[in-house]
Amino acid sequence: MKNQSLGPSRRAIVLALGAAGVPAPFVSRARAAEYDWKFGHGFPASHPVHVFALEAAATIKQDTGGRVDIKVYPNSQLGGDSDLLSQVRSGGVDFFSTGGLIFATLVPIAAINGTGFAFTGYDAVWPAMDGGLGAHVRKGFDKVGLHAFETIWNNGFRQITSGKGPVRSPADLANFKIRVPVSQVYVSLFKALGASPASINLAEVYTALQTRIVDGQENPLVVAETAKFYEVQKFCSLTNHVWDGSWIVTSARTWRGVPDDLKAIVSRGFNETAPRQREAVTALNRQLEETLKGRGLAVNATEPEPFREALRKAGYYAEWKGRYGEEAWSLLEGAVGRLA
Repeated sequence: MKNQSLGPSRRAIVLALGAAGVPAPFVSRARAAEYDWKFGHGFPASHPVHVFALEAAATIKQDTGGRVDIKVYPNSQLGGDSDLLSQVRSGGVDFFSTGGLIFATLVPIAAINGTGFAFTGYDAVWPAMDGGLGAHVRKGFDKVGLHAFETIWNNGFRQITSGKGPVRSPADLANFKIRVPVSQVYVSLFKALGASPASINLAEVYTALQTRIVDGQENPLVVAETAKFYEVQKFCSLTNHVWDGSWIVTSARTWRGVPDDLKAIVSRGFNETAPRQREAVTALNRQLEETLKGRGLAVNATEPEPFREALRKAGYYAEWKGRYGEEAWSLLEGAVGRLA
């Protein structure tokens, strides 16, 4: 906002009062933020990542007395994930949030939480990601010039929908044509389980399911609902095969230039908002289970151990242990039990 100068008559009054030794009246002006930052992400405006990013930004603005003003842009308004990752590294965008499996194109260790059937519930996720495993992953961000905030947010567990039949055991995935994201992590997982994974862009998945190019797909339940996959699928199997979170990152170069007192307030704003964001995603998924049943999907639960055993026999865990390294794998198994 531009500062507006005093009008002629007002200026004369102020000067006259000053000359007479009378204190001039206070003239209020809005003070611009010292740090006017942009936070971009690809989640819809209704998603808990966006809702709670707005809450964190408001808290940060209040607690810094207006010195920091973070504007949050949902729905890839500032670019897709790859573009936002490039922009945050260059300083074109100040903050970016997405899942570790997307960050893995730059920070390979960020995908370790996506190891198939590693986490069986949040009682294992949060101690690992708030503890040694999360700290190890953040070191990977440091190495490429990114600062990841200490407390990862929640994207939820991924589940399988099918037009062919329910998935109750690894045998149900034999020759099962499943759509997966364009990611080696997912392709490797489903190949090891005997399925036939096909990497298809999300915008094309509905048609691929409708025309039976694939038998099913896997995603958090919120995607199955918003993309209306229930119209072209009959079954939803709660496999919890992958958990992913959403890291909030900024450029290390940007972060170095911020005074320590503001760093502390910004970090606190993001980190202390995380528990509410996490619970909102968990509650949303519980609600969506019932919603999808109401949409006509048959919903079934599964047990993780048969899938884990199939992955061990296929050499999947041994392969990824070699990729991630002994230290990272030990931290993962310390939280979830033996995998390899």
